[in-house]
Amino acid sequence: MVLFRTVAASLSLVITVGRLLLQPLEEPSRADSLSLSVIVAAYVSTVVVGIRLRREKAGRLDAWVQVLGDVVIATGLVFLSGGSDSPLTFLYSLAVIGAAVVLDWRGALWVAAAAALSFAGLVGVLRLSDVAPLGPLLSSRGFFVLGSNLLALALIAVLAGYLSRQLSATGGALSAREADLRRLGGLQQQILSSMPSGLITCDAQKRVTYVNAAAHGILQLEDMGSTGQPLESLLPGVSGLAPRSSRGELVVGTDGGRRRIILGLSVTPLEGEQGALLIVFQDLTELRRMEEDLERSDRLASLGALSAQLAHELRNPLAAMRGSAQLLAQECSRDVVVQKLTNILVRESDRLGRLVEDFLRFARPPEPMRREVSLDALLAETVDMLRADPLARDVRVEVSAQERLMAAVDPDQLRQVLINLVRNGFQAAGPRGEVRVGLARSEKEAQIRVWDSAGSITEEMMGHLFEPFFTTRDGGTGLGLSTAHSIVRAHGGSIRVRSDPAEGTEFVVGLPL
Repeated sequence: MVLFRTVAASLSLVITVGRLLLQPLEEPSRADSLSLSVIVAAYVSTVVVGIRLRREKAGRLDAWVQVLGDVVIATGLVFLSGGSDSPLTFLYSLAVIGAAVVLDWRGALWVAAAAALSFAGLVGVLRLSDVAPLGPLLSSRGFFVLGSNLLALALIAVLAGYLSRQLSATGGALSAREADLRRLGGLQQQILSSMPSGLITCDAQKRVTYVNAAAHGILQLEDMGSTGQPLESLLPGVSGLAPRSSRGELVVGTDGGRRRIILGLSVTPLEGEQGALLIVFQDLTELRRMEEDLERSDRLASLGALSAQLAHELRNPLAAMRGSAQLLAQECSRDVVVQKLTNILVRESDRLGRLVEDFLRFARPPEPMRREVSLDALLAETVDMLRADPLARDVRVEVSAQERLMAAVDPDQLRQVLINLVRNGFQAAGPRGEVRVGLARSEKEAQIRVWDSAGSITEEMMGHLFEPFFTTRDGGTGLGLSTAHSIVRAHGGSIRVRSDPAEGTEFVVGLPL
């Protein structure tokens, strides 16, 4: 209404000024000056109401002042433009319509009554001030003009009031529906944002249209501006799945291709657009790793039972062979050849005996003798001891511990695990290589990380890495990592490995705190 009043006053001003410019050059008449004054008053009242609205101070009283002011302004303009014959009597109708907008239907009726009284009073005053001989107050034509205007005001008030009520009811219903829609939209966004599964939608051109927060976290996207990208750039190979694939798996590279994750996903067509898809997926990497650990543990348990039985069967013959060789050496002590051969038998019997002991230790590791140990101190002592190892020559070794961590472990067994992992790192890195050993807290476990710069473990080797007798080193028994795995499992922990020629190899030992 403020904007409407401003436009109406501006048009009135333009018309008045234009009329003055079209007249011969002379001083404006008294009527013209009053017309300009009325327009200026309309401007001033509009500015005042606008300022109060901007300051949020305007109320129902301001609305009444505005619409009654419109009636007064209309009366003034009608008076100045010819009274009952004025072409501006429609301004009363505008005032009634404005009252129906800013007030209710009752306000429209009251303003119509005020406009009718103002117009009737104006006509009566003009007739009484007429210099003509006093006759009837109004002629038949005067009665017709007055009656028609009053009837028009009444009808406009009724119609505007009715439309105002309908508009108010429709606006209230629309506001309620908009509020419901906003609540539903907010609920939808909350559901999609709190979903633990990743969700991606795409259009018929396979352009991404939506990515929820879980998908950003799983795929490790750098920013939230993933919409508009090709679907294949986020999920390479997903186009090869059927459009109604209930379950499938996809291996995706994340973090710039440095990490590979396994996704379990389902693809469903979206209704409403031919070719649009909805993809829901979960990160199965940890689950698959646990399954592999479980399968490996089952295989190692079965192999351990067989190994224990086999080692037991080997120990007795080895002891008999060693005893016989020693007895033969005593009886034939003067024969140099016999002495040399018996020494070989004793030496090899001892080596096989140690191998059997290591095999038994893998098959049936002793129960850990747990006690509270400072892991950072144990880590530093073990690495300092291994610096003198010939394999550590020309290898740069770094040790880091973010904080002091205490854990209930068997220090001798854990030291054996560290020796195996660090010496393997020395051998893999080689001269001018690098080995880093670190300790950090991760949720409810302590993580010992042993990294080497070689990255020489292939995908094919990963599946056999912790199996006994599997080795890539000349002269190795292949029991070091198997024993380390058994010790860590006996502590209720886990051991994981990842290897890449560009990033190196890292073993991660997790121990519960």
